[in-house]
Amino acid sequence: MAEYTLSVNGQSHTVEAPADMPLLWVLRDRLKLTGTKFGCGQGLCGACTVHLGSEPTRSCITPVADVGTQRVTTIEGLDPHGAHPLQKAWIEADVAQCGYCQTGQIMTAAALLARHPKPTDREIDQAMGENVCRCGTYLRIREAIHLAAGQGKGVKP
Repeated sequence: MAEYTLSVNGQSHTVEAPADMPLLWVLRDRLKLTGTKFGCGQGLCGACTVHLGSEPTRSCITPVADVGTQRVTTIEGLDPHGAHPLQKAWIEADVAQCGYCQTGQIMTAAALLARHPKPTDREIDQAMGENVCRCGTYLRIREAIHLAAGQGKGVKP
């Protein structure tokens, strides 16, 4: 076990964990931030996506020892009250069915909008392409991203 000081959602946290413990389990089990979900455990589905710095990162395959001084942002860090433009757009576009993948989808979309504030369909499809939604809500995900970007009726950032 080693001690790590992590910057998570703008707050400093010191945790004890094995160096190879995935960031996902540090967030969920040590810090009780349960918005980030376990999906496949292999970094393939995207349900566990958080931001390291400004990059969307699969937390299920990122060892806590690799985080270093990078800022970690989880779904709770976007807006704890669900008032982030993407969270509002997700509701307006009625994206979620089972909802399991949605935190990872939103975190990936937030990184996309930070890079491309007015993304095209192609940019959205490219950025979101490795996030799996077993319910198949991909068209509503794209619609919600456009809404959050202010490119459709409804939510404005």
